[in-house]
Amino acid sequence: ALDLIENSEVEVIIGPQKSSQAAFVAELGNRSQVPIISFSATSPTLTSCLIPYFVRTTLNDSSQVNSISSIIKAYGWREVVLIYEDTDYGRGVIPNLVDALQGIDTRVPYHSVIPLSATNDQIMEELYRLMTMQTRVFIVHVSSFVGSHLFLNAKEAGMTTGGFVWIMSDGLANIVDSLDPSVIESMQGTLGVKLYVPKSRKLDDFTTRWKRRFQQDHPNDQQAELSIFALWAYDTVWAVAMAAEKIGIKVANFRKPRIVTNSTVLETLGTSMNGPKLLKAILDSRFKGLSGEFYLIDRQLQSSIFQIINVVGKGERGIGFWTPEYGISKQLNNTKRYSTLITDLNTVIWPGDYNAVPKGWDIPVSGKKLRIGVPVTQGFPHLMNVETDPVTNSTMANGYCIDVFETAIKKLPYSIPYEYIPFKTIQGELAGSYNDLTYQVYLQKYDAVVGDVTIRHNRSLYVDFTLPFTESGVSMIVPVADGTKKNAWVFLKPLTLDLWLGSLAFVIFTGFVIWVMEHRINSDFRGPFSQQLGTIFFFSFSTLVFSHREKIENILSKFVVIVWVFVVLVLTSSYTASLTSMLTVQQLQPTVTDVHELLKHGDYVGYHKGSFVEGLLKQLNFDESKLRAYETTGEYFEALSKGSQNGGVSAIVHEIPYIKLFLAEHCTGFTMIGPIYKTAGFGFVFPKGSPLVLDVSRAILNLTDGDSILQIEKKWFGDQNACLKQRNIISSDNLSFRNFWGLFMITGVVSTCALFIFLLMFLHKNWHELKGIDSNKPFWQRIGSWASYYNNKDMNSYTFRADGPYSTSPATNSKYGDVADPEATTCENSPNQQGFLMTDSDATHYPLAEESSSGEITRVAA
Repeated sequence: ALDLIENSEVEVIIGPQKSSQAAFVAELGNRSQVPIISFSATSPTLTSCLIPYFVRTTLNDSSQVNSISSIIKAYGWREVVLIYEDTDYGRGVIPNLVDALQGIDTRVPYHSVIPLSATNDQIMEELYRLMTMQTRVFIVHVSSFVGSHLFLNAKEAGMTTGGFVWIMSDGLANIVDSLDPSVIESMQGTLGVKLYVPKSRKLDDFTTRWKRRFQQDHPNDQQAELSIFALWAYDTVWAVAMAAEKIGIKVANFRKPRIVTNSTVLETLGTSMNGPKLLKAILDSRFKGLSGEFYLIDRQLQSSIFQIINVVGKGERGIGFWTPEYGISKQLNNTKRYSTLITDLNTVIWPGDYNAVPKGWDIPVSGKKLRIGVPVTQGFPHLMNVETDPVTNSTMANGYCIDVFETAIKKLPYSIPYEYIPFKTIQGELAGSYNDLTYQVYLQKYDAVVGDVTIRHNRSLYVDFTLPFTESGVSMIVPVADGTKKNAWVFLKPLTLDLWLGSLAFVIFTGFVIWVMEHRINSDFRGPFSQQLGTIFFFSFSTLVFSHREKIENILSKFVVIVWVFVVLVLTSSYTASLTSMLTVQQLQPTVTDVHELLKHGDYVGYHKGSFVEGLLKQLNFDESKLRAYETTGEYFEALSKGSQNGGVSAIVHEIPYIKLFLAEHCTGFTMIGPIYKTAGFGFVFPKGSPLVLDVSRAILNLTDGDSILQIEKKWFGDQNACLKQRNIISSDNLSFRNFWGLFMITGVVSTCALFIFLLMFLHKNWHELKGIDSNKPFWQRIGSWASYYNNKDMNSYTFRADGPYSTSPATNSKYGDVADPEATTCENSPNQQGFLMTDSDATHYPLAEESSSGEITRVAA
């Protein structure tokens, strides 16, 4: 490069192939203002801000990291190992790649760095180290030289068989077709990302000419294929030529510096006067090249489409595309939303010629068992019980939590060897709190923890939990007692005040409606005002016991009474049942209904020893002196039976699964109140980023969706429904108006409609007389006159006609037979009398009842 600039005075240099070479040559270009153009130096460390005369007519390696992370996300792999060479090219993209993987919550537990000078033995040693790890997904970012040796050795080590995943960056994927056939054979099933080159007639013509020329120049060599680097080189030369023509360079124009004694070679370099103009022209170049659209942004080539390939047979086959706008897709010109779904890729043939997607991890080939930590507790053996075999000294664990874990492991599509390790002291007790137990996973003492471990936020900061397999929440166990006070007024308790008042209102309303419709035609609903008022109340109340004596004549009244009697039947039956229950059945009520009652009264509260509930109670402002720790269900029972005043506690605060176990053993005398605090339930503990978390969580979902979990619960907890029936707490809720509002609505609507219809019929029948009454008086006075008219008997009705039930005869003057009508009064020749006044002689032939304007009935003596 020095020779070309100093002696040949070149205006542009094309061709530093490696990133390390380009970095040095670019410094020479900066000093001499000669543009340095590379179509193969891809390291992101070559930044244009530091070396402005460096132009990259290839892609920056960082442009492909999102396409690789999309593949990882599509297949759901949670851990990957990065394999890269120890060069500027290899190291440059790793920070960008790690950031992209962290963005999809994928961990990189190990970086495998391979020196350029690594021998096959050194590469094989590194591969064996990788085989001792769980991760089986490898992202390879190496040159063709290192990549060829890597894959050949990987095949020899048995790492290109089923279960392994290899993903190449574009450095290898772009030149797969030009690799040695033995290397391609060792890469079978490998995935890769490469720049997508759109087809064009210009590219086809050039490829045909190049192959013809290659055959002429190298008749004895095997036909080679054009790589993307050849296309970038061709487009680069075109861009330089077009820029030179654009600015019209005819001769080199260099300005030599003043040479002083002991000057270095770099200090004697000339400066190109055409360099700035030529650089600008190159950067402004935009044309349709062999590799696609050629344009530069930030002094480097831009491209937005990558093709995802799968190495199969003697070469590659495309399985999809990736673009920044739409993510993964099977075809280009996709208009759907951004996707990272596996369904948007074509079928992949994986290493070992498998079609099933590898899970991305495996138990190391060393055969090491998973170390499962288990808590040693004595309080709830149905949940968790750990014992040591005195003969073999092996740990045996059983209980609900163990059965759920072992059943979930059996549902995995692969086998996992494991062993239980007790978390205990030399004395055989729990070696700390449950927080300490979960922290052992972070310290890598255990590979997992199985037991009654609650999912908590502070624990999730350093370990991962599976999905919960139990109910969540913290509740209270409290004693129950008969809470009913049976006094002289207990008969009022079955109904609430609103129902009592509502019933009274409808009783009065129904009686009023019946009176209105019966008053003109029924003597039972006539008489003095006090008697009629009494009839309204007596009739309605007597229907409550179905003892009313008044006969109903109007058909509308009968319909109203039928509906009302049905309502009364339901209401009285419900009242009787509720009152009977209150008087005969023991109604058990919790002695404490709220945790704040315990604080207010200063009661003692119990909790499980070693549980996080102690800290929770302190957060609720409980004094530490009021807290008492217990370990077994027997201690729970004794403390609750004594009570807070006798050396026990008023309540025990614990998680719901423990409370259910206690209540299953003690069916009567206690109940659960709450939950008072929300938790996530029990979960199994694994290291951060462990791939087992996702698989075991799916297995737990499989358990809970079927009846397997019910069988396990029945095995360890028994039939909880039978116990619930024994300790059923009868609700003390009284009957309220809300319970019967539908019935009251029905009877109210029926009564209102019947009254409305009756009034319409009355107006229609008597309108010819009503309109003539006091027609010259104000409207409100006419209303009063109409009311007076309504108060009269309807002599045309069937009940008062000569053949009706209330007609009179010579032998009987009234419906009361020989007894004088109590309503009858003698009124002779009264000027206020309506109808006819009969003489004594006429009375025998015309025994007729008359009615005065005041509503009093008069009768003419025979």
